[in-house]
Amino acid sequence: MLKKQNKLRPESKILSVSQSDILPNPNQPRKRFDYDELEGLAQSIRANGILQPLIVRALENGQYELVAGERRLRAARLIGMAKIPCIVSEISESDSAVFAVLENLQRQDLDYFEEAEALATLISDYHISQDELAKKLGKAQSTLSNKLRLLRLSDEMRYKITRAGLSERHARALLTIDDEVQRARALAIIIDRHLNVSESETLIEQMLRKNETPKKQMLRGFKDIRIFINTLNNAVDTIRRAGIDADSVKTETDEYVEYIVRIPKLEEIPRKTAT
Repeated sequence: MLKKQNKLRPESKILSVSQSDILPNPNQPRKRFDYDELEGLAQSIRANGILQPLIVRALENGQYELVAGERRLRAARLIGMAKIPCIVSEISESDSAVFAVLENLQRQDLDYFEEAEALATLISDYHISQDELAKKLGKAQSTLSNKLRLLRLSDEMRYKITRAGLSERHARALLTIDDEVQRARALAIIIDRHLNVSESETLIEQMLRKNETPKKQMLRGFKDIRIFINTLNNAVDTIRRAGIDADSVKTETDEYVEYIVRIPKLEEIPRKTAT
């Protein structure tokens, strides 16, 4: 968790900042905003003003970068509010990015894919380790890792999952399928049949078992064939040690293994002369 005394350190007074001088946070993790919710917030601001000031950080060019309060800023702009009450905070760019994610998580404004994308951006752009980021956000490192795994799903699949209103547990279940084609097929069935999480997990388990069975059977068959061929080779060696000129030929195709053993007829086998 970010500590206010070490991270934010806001000035005591509230400044009235021109809304045109407030730049958006480039690390804002939330990508989708509900227009009806913004409109409702805008009407509340029109009637009551902004009750909770925005948090910004000062830039060298005299402008300000938003740290927290994206929805309030957007709503204020909807009603043409010229001046926005702000608290200026001494905060670094990387901590501003973390705080933007933290604010949305606490408000539960992010969907799980937006959250995963935001976490990945923080790690890659600001060279923050998973362990360090987990501590800043007050999460277990394993929880963070599980969130990041969601990004293994393709952009198209994430879009379909979000559009269908499926849960994070649906997405996690799909990750147990490694094959992209099979994963897409499972998702199509889940969406078409409106399967809940439990039903989706059962479907995926059945698909995985079906895919594994032929492979296991093939491996067992392969092992059995090798044992059988070794047995034949040993038998031919035994015949040869008995003085019989046995001949063996093995051929193999994609469909079968052919093993031919030629043994001379009994009357053609030379007899040892007594000494």
